Amino acid sequence: MSHNHHSQQSHPGAHHRLYHPDPEVLYHDSGIDYNHVEMNRNASVAKLYEDALRYEVGTIISSAGALVTSSGKKTGRSPKDKRIVDEPSTTEDIWWGPVNTKLSEHAFLINHERAVDYLNTRERLYVFDGFAGWDPKYRIKIRVVCARAYHCLFMRNMLIRPTPEELEHYGEPDFTILNAGAFPANRYTTGMTSTTSVAINFPRREMVILGTEYAGEMKKGVFTIMHYLMPKAGVLSLHSSANQGNDGDVTLFFGLSGTGKTTLSADPGRHLIGDDEHCWSDTGVFNIEGGCYAKCIDLSAEKEPEIFAAIRYGAVLENVVLDEDTRLVHYEDQTITENTRCAYPIEYIPNALIPCIGGHPKNIIMLTCDALGVLPPVSKLTSSQAMYHFISGYTSKMAGTEDGVIEPEATFSACFGQPFLVLHPTKYATMLAQRMHEHAADAWLINTGWNGGAYGKTGKRISLKYSRAIIDAIHSGELKKATYQTYPIFGLEIPTAVAGVPAEVLNPATAWQGSSSDFEQTVRKLAELFNTNFDKYKDQASADVIKAGPTL
Repeated sequence: MSHNHHSQQSHPGAHHRLYHPDPEVLYHDSGIDYNHVEMNRNASVAKLYEDALRYEVGTIISSAGALVTSSGKKTGRSPKDKRIVDEPSTTEDIWWGPVNTKLSEHAFLINHERAVDYLNTRERLYVFDGFAGWDPKYRIKIRVVCARAYHCLFMRNMLIRPTPEELEHYGEPDFTILNAGAFPANRYTTGMTSTTSVAINFPRREMVILGTEYAGEMKKGVFTIMHYLMPKAGVLSLHSSANQGNDGDVTLFFGLSGTGKTTLSADPGRHLIGDDEHCWSDTGVFNIEGGCYAKCIDLSAEKEPEIFAAIRYGAVLENVVLDEDTRLVHYEDQTITENTRCAYPIEYIPNALIPCIGGHPKNIIMLTCDALGVLPPVSKLTSSQAMYHFISGYTSKMAGTEDGVIEPEATFSACFGQPFLVLHPTKYATMLAQRMHEHAADAWLINTGWNGGAYGKTGKRISLKYSRAIIDAIHSGELKKATYQTYPIFGLEIPTAVAGVPAEVLNPATAWQGSSSDFEQTVRKLAELFNTNFDKYKDQASADVIKAGPTL
């Protein structure tokens, strides 16, 4: 809501029902000076469109009505610039190391001050008050303060949107995100490694962003916050998508970027609970988000009709290329980045389950994109193997999801979401094993990557229709009753037949187009990568989980 603060200081918008009597309290000690700016609080989509088009260079509307915008120099997350404040009340819990880097409270306050000073110089600011977590028992209130209408619209799509009544009684947020991404961090501040900084302070319940306008930092920041708060509340937070069949059976899909998590969970025959972030509580699963964030590279109405149709008025398209005259998006064009993205409200998916809450999962699907072409398109996992593969989180990092990745490289991301973990991976894995055991969930490993050979050699990407047929066979119960053979070295159980999938595709040995010695070498190479990676978890993993890995 825009209004003149000088004439009416304590009224947040004339035609906006008052939901907090005093802006002074609203901003407690965040330091935002609301007297000098036009304050837009939970503004409408139309207002955010108008402002983005008016004030943000290069913003346009696509032929389908989506807001097309640029995230500036950064077109992916900056994991190396993420920091968590090291302070006495949380330091013992946090898994310090490759993901969570320490930042002093003093350095955080410098960054905080820098962000506040920048935001206070803007003519207009945007505030969005929303929720993370669909289950009212566990949801947290998130406030986003930003200077770009695009960032506000993005988070309006990604957070759960409050009703007017919820907004009126919103009160204090549980966490505030200050996004001053257009302004750099000071590289001479202790602990900074670049002009980009994404920092979380748990006791202050704040997140500060400097030096990156990539909107995904806010979304994943919320996820990181939930990864800390939820396990503390006895709830398992998961980097997964989830859907539900007509008879109420829930499936969780784990997978990193580019493995097909969003694509495969958007199934016209099932109800989408969510595409990326979930929690598993004592009553079932719930989505953390109010929207979806899909990769757009090579998107087509034929391959992904639900996602394609969701890109309309209200959706935000990032870093795509379009035709100057027709405003049609060239989804195959990766001139700006391969990590083109779209954010839209979950209700844009026609068969979304609203509220986004389901029962306990019956099937757990772990997706991997193996660029070496030696993992089977589908294997049934024992519970020890499920733990092993969950802790390993193997995939091939595909081009575009992070700065500097140009061709696929083998990567291991604990719990299929290592960049967002706050506690030690075995904490989440143990919680997962307990819940799977309690609710008798079946686990499957599905390779959506290469088959017949490695990437760039004799292999080609497994067809999406085969992956869909495999998932249909899991849901119909066909695979539970199938005949299996054991895949050597990895010890995985492979079905001998799946309806709609050629038999030779199912076993990597028969699908392989190159020489058999080349095949064996490649299998051994991947097995060694798995073993080396798992060494770092051995001290906290049980004997049966360690045994579930490949044997050379």
